Amino acid sequence: MTIRLYDTSARQIRDFVPLTAGCVSIYLCGATVQAAPHIGHIRSGLNFDIMRRWFTYRGYDVTFIRNVTDIDDKIITKSAEQGRPWWAIGYENERAFNAGYDALGCLPPTYEPRATGHITEMIEMMRGLIERGHAYAADGNVYFDVRSFPGYLQLSNQDLDDLRQPSGEGETGKRDQRDFAMWKAARPGEPSWETPWGRGRPGWHLECSAMAHKYLGTAFDIHGGGIDLIFPHHENEIAQAKAYGDDFAKYWVHNGWVTMSGEKMSKSLGNSVLVSEMVKQWRPIVLRYYLGTPHYRSMIEYSEEALREAESAFARIEGFVQRVTEKAGETVEPATEVPPAFAEAMDDDLGVPQALAIVHTTVRQGNSALAADDKEAAVARLAEVRAMLGVLGLDPLAPHWAGESDRGEDLHGVVDTLVRLVLDQRQAARDRKDWPAADAIRDQLGQTGLLIEDSPTGPRWTLGPRQ
Repeated sequence: MTIRLYDTSARQIRDFVPLTAGCVSIYLCGATVQAAPHIGHIRSGLNFDIMRRWFTYRGYDVTFIRNVTDIDDKIITKSAEQGRPWWAIGYENERAFNAGYDALGCLPPTYEPRATGHITEMIEMMRGLIERGHAYAADGNVYFDVRSFPGYLQLSNQDLDDLRQPSGEGETGKRDQRDFAMWKAARPGEPSWETPWGRGRPGWHLECSAMAHKYLGTAFDIHGGGIDLIFPHHENEIAQAKAYGDDFAKYWVHNGWVTMSGEKMSKSLGNSVLVSEMVKQWRPIVLRYYLGTPHYRSMIEYSEEALREAESAFARIEGFVQRVTEKAGETVEPATEVPPAFAEAMDDDLGVPQALAIVHTTVRQGNSALAADDKEAAVARLAEVRAMLGVLGLDPLAPHWAGESDRGEDLHGVVDTLVRLVLDQRQAARDRKDWPAADAIRDQLGQTGLLIEDSPTGPRWTLGPRQ
């Protein structure tokens, strides 16, 4: 068994060999909490949740760090616009991100450090870089000297002569415009902390280098994030960490975007779809299926049609789970191992689309067993399906999803009572062999979006895919 991952730094799929046998250390760039999350933000956390689950299934002890950037230019701008404290905006949106992760079934990280809780570590790193000749102070700012680090830009594969480094307001005193800020001098009305070089606040890149060092040490296995972070963020993280003396990340793994009309989903472009709104319109487990089942490196073009297709596909899986559970008369536990073809797909750069095809094939086999009244075979297929869905975080019988109703828990009981009254009328028509009347009731319910299925324990209703 060998897990293979696409390593951005190598530009190829590589066999995964952990630094410590049996252990995996992962650092994921998490939320910058200037606003509530859209589904593009949550996709990254979801993709790496699946990675973490697969490593765990394969027997690894996983340490998973997902940071929170709670001080940043954007947060300060929002604070000024809204007339609210920067920390209040950050905390509010941090809670919104965690609510989104929780809603979609992401496991909590091992640690979730905030940038503002690690100023001491950042000062220590800057002091070390200045002493080594890789950084310098100017006008209250501290800059990294990119020419002092020969490996700079290897991750993004750029030419230093052509580099245009993003710069913020107040970044004065640079020796070279390509140098980047690790620490920004204090400005009136903005949050700041005391350092040997004057009061100020951290730069985005320094935050992650310092937190990765604190929680994962001088070397760790995997650094993750969206492809938009390759430059400047991840490139600058590497420069700081390695110039400081760390080996840093062994593998770099990046997920694709969620796009709308071909553009990256972004609040600044006005094309974002908030998670908090999406979970009101769609079941969270369906949203997880939609965001988590494409390959992590692919782009997802957002559309209502694509979500409806995801809803229909998951309904086929869920319907099979329900039917076999009723047939068995008890909960069927997940198999101890997933089918070999599923494992092979997941080992190959987390090939979730190929793995999902095995799920659907197994569901079809299970449905055939049900049609043949082969209870033993149907139960065996359900055990396999549950094992596979568990790896993907999509098992509808798992505790996280067990209390989830189809479209609102508060209304489910009311709707069930009303539907049961109509189904009693349909059953009465069937008892008197009035088949046209029974079929008409079923069809009328179908027009409202309810699917009626006759089971050994009586008729059952579910919400069908929306029209």
